[in-house]
Amino acid sequence: MDNSSSGEKRSAEVGGAVTLGLLAAWALHDAEELATMPGWWRRNLPLLRERFPTVPEGVWRRAGAVDGREFAVAVGAMAAVVASASVAGRLTGGRSAAYQTALDAFGLHGLVHLTQAGLVRGYTPGSVTSPLIVLPFTLWARHRLRRAGVLRPTRPRDLALGLGLAGAATVAAHTVARRLTGPGPRKAARTEEGRARIDGSSGSGREGR
Repeated sequence: MDNSSSGEKRSAEVGGAVTLGLLAAWALHDAEELATMPGWWRRNLPLLRERFPTVPEGVWRRAGAVDGREFAVAVGAMAAVVASASVAGRLTGGRSAAYQTALDAFGLHGLVHLTQAGLVRGYTPGSVTSPLIVLPFTLWARHRLRRAGVLRPTRPRDLALGLGLAGAATVAAHTVARRLTGPGPRKAARTEEGRARIDGSSGSGREGR
């Protein structure tokens, strides 16, 4: 009976700040991406293409075609995924596998941003809030879960699963956004402009060689 009371007390330590806080931390992080991503891509795409020539051409073309509207809808779709995981965590006192997987994926996502910034040797969208919000929140939340005795063992395959799910959710969110926003005349024009910019950059690079 004492053990049961102790377990209930420990579980009660995992409150909304830990579980629903995931959604709040994610929203602050994605606010940075939402404000900077489309413009950053347009400005840096030719340079990135020259710096990383082994990346398939289709990746650059797809990146250049993403406009602010599509990205905003994709962020909204991802918000639904994160909100669902956060609520599941709240309802289970942090025990939910979906919540803990999402939390791990969030932290790994922050590390990916820092890696991207290191490869580019400069700012990339999301690289400011990653060390200020994403990583500190993830470590703090995991600490609270561990102290409450509900943190699941984290194995390498669990981290790989979390990162894979984060990538899959991102692709799914953009797929949904693409279907909802449609090409539209303005977006089609921007896509052609982006392709012309990439092709022009490619041509000048070949001439320089």
